Amino acid sequence: MKNQRQGLSRRSFIAGVAGSSLMMSMGSLVSGCSSDQASKALASGDLPKVFSPNIWFEINGAGDVLINIVRAEMGQHVGTSLAQIVADELGADWSKVSFKHVDTDPKWGVMVTGGSWSVHTSFTLLSQAGAAGRTIIIDAASKLMSVPAESCSAERGVVTSGDQSLTFAEIIINGDFSRVISEEELAAMPVKAPAERTLIGRDLRNLDVAAKSEGSAVYGLDAELPGMVYAMPLLPPTRYGSKVNGIDESAAKTILGYIGAIEINDPSQTVQGHVVVAAETMAAVLKAVRAVSVDWTPGPTASMTEAAILAEGVRLAADPEAGALFVNEGDVGSAKANAASTMSATYTTGTALHFTMEPQNAVVEFDADGKCHIHAGNQWQSLILPYLAQALEMPETDIIIHQYYLGGGYGRRLFGDQMIPTALAARSLGRPVKLIFDRATDSRFDCVRSPSVCTFEASFDGDGMLSGVDHAVVAGWPTKSMAPFFIGPGIDGKGELDAFSINGSDHWYSLPAHRVRAINNGLAQQTFLPGWLRAVGPGWISWGVESFLDEIAHQQGQDPVALRLGLLDGVGKHAGGEGSTVGGAKRLAAVLKDVSQRAGWGRDLPVNEGLGVAVGHGQERGMPTWIACVAHVVVEPSSGDVTLKKLWQTIDVGTVVNPDGAMAQAEGAALWGVSLALHEGAQFANGEVAEQNLDRYKPLRMSDVPELDIVFVDSDEFPSGMGEPPLIPVAPAIGNAVFAATGKRVRDLPIKLI
Repeated sequence: MKNQRQGLSRRSFIAGVAGSSLMMSMGSLVSGCSSDQASKALASGDLPKVFSPNIWFEINGAGDVLINIVRAEMGQHVGTSLAQIVADELGADWSKVSFKHVDTDPKWGVMVTGGSWSVHTSFTLLSQAGAAGRTIIIDAASKLMSVPAESCSAERGVVTSGDQSLTFAEIIINGDFSRVISEEELAAMPVKAPAERTLIGRDLRNLDVAAKSEGSAVYGLDAELPGMVYAMPLLPPTRYGSKVNGIDESAAKTILGYIGAIEINDPSQTVQGHVVVAAETMAAVLKAVRAVSVDWTPGPTASMTEAAILAEGVRLAADPEAGALFVNEGDVGSAKANAASTMSATYTTGTALHFTMEPQNAVVEFDADGKCHIHAGNQWQSLILPYLAQALEMPETDIIIHQYYLGGGYGRRLFGDQMIPTALAARSLGRPVKLIFDRATDSRFDCVRSPSVCTFEASFDGDGMLSGVDHAVVAGWPTKSMAPFFIGPGIDGKGELDAFSINGSDHWYSLPAHRVRAINNGLAQQTFLPGWLRAVGPGWISWGVESFLDEIAHQQGQDPVALRLGLLDGVGKHAGGEGSTVGGAKRLAAVLKDVSQRAGWGRDLPVNEGLGVAVGHGQERGMPTWIACVAHVVVEPSSGDVTLKKLWQTIDVGTVVNPDGAMAQAEGAALWGVSLALHEGAQFANGEVAEQNLDRYKPLRMSDVPELDIVFVDSDEFPSGMGEPPLIPVAPAIGNAVFAATGKRVRDLPIKLI
């Protein structure tokens, strides 16, 4: 599919996320009435005007602060964290703060929740928006109190000057808000120093927990519209290239409430060979979807297997001309040619599913003006809108996505491809349609984490010193299919690469020579839709990087922690720069020292037990979250069963906006890392995943949850991201612990010893 944003780079996109819609437009204000009058007006609904200095928040005449959230909520409490940033700078009373997740509108700029970007990319924007609002409120308050603005301060929803004070409600009702702040003033708006913050860094009440706990929170699956029909999809044998030859509805027509089976013809070619079955009730459609029979001609990958995809990855990695250069420092060729010895290894990961608790769903209706309204939980509205526009052959501006809570996402709902057949079915039927995937169909439709292959070759000079590392990474690339505007050339201007699928190989270790090639597995790309799964590239790449580094340490007779500390010297490009990169590799070394001390690294353990270590710098080098991890495992010799007893992590994420939310993120990500390391795995067979439900796909169970010991570094540095980084070092730490316990090196995920 062609995309008008083809020339947009990944880095400029992130900058666009950070700077989107940074505007100050003065909203309307109410003046000339008392607080008592305002309260009565609010109670009667006669107070329509609010103070809205920018698009990010508004304050009504009762002093209630409503903050607009453009990021999706999938269990990470992102709304609370972002609201804290605004409320802190504004000087608001937290008990009067609420937020709402907004629908799509061009004014919001890029709408995306992923990459652990939410706090990192929003921090400055929202801080300045809040600071600007505080400045205007203080100006208004100073005039009401006849004091200099410089003498005023705002805290807990009250502006104070000496022995005088006014609440936000009183200021909103009676103040003069004629001041307008320009975009230039806003961009230069000073924000609070860390010592002046009163809300950031505190464990405040998460604003969405009550609604989720009492059942009033509305998820996409809960959405309903008057007159809607229920629908379920029938998927073809292959993701691509299947064609519908015929649909037999004879058995379904006997079902009370059956409406029909609709062949989906998608001009965007996102969904191919799909059929949607519709009925008046959910009970009817559950029967009908099993009664309708479809004759398909399958696509060319109908016999594809996991083994064939991985074999293609190994073949491509062995081709020295394949792929594009992502890292090329020093002279790896010379290091190889002059090496006294070399060592090599291949690390793989299998297919992994998102397996969200809320299966894919959407409700779509067309209004009287022909506009398309989509009700669903989605992570990247700005990505799916162009595809919807092409599929529906209508302008993006006529399509509105209404946002709901997500019952799991972490990459699965970045695309929103389930909206396309729903919308086409709604148009065909002329009625609102609610499309729901059952679990097995959802698994087949998943944009899975691609099987991957990483090959490494280390060179050693005559003194036995490491002289170079050559690294090749092969996988299916999510952006190649879903966001091609992210695909860019190699660092030498040749070939193409997807940075999301190679991040993590550009680590912070100082090596004499280092080369990394990014290679697309075309066989994977043709078989399924590769997806972004929590931590994306580093989730499989760091498995190889950190495990192979342990192999090097063993070969050289060095302690794995000591070897890493020696390579994290913070020299040259590893010294860091601005923002969250300040301090560079030295900050990574610091968390490694801390976690190794807390875990008792080097202590004697019983037989068949071992400690393993690994580090990670987050999903992206440009916005690192510094993490070090130690795992303690027990291996049962006869069965090969690996039990993870305890996991330690030390995390430096810079400023922690919401400590409770950050800890929940860390624990959730770490446990998903455990799940992917020891339990989760799917296999492609006959062109689709064989493990389609929880009888065969087995994530981490409660009985296998280890003890977690996670701490955050106390820091005032610029905040980075928490959604994904804690997952990254878990698998290699476990793998390295298995080696310490058994002397057996594991190189495939999920880990299986027997």
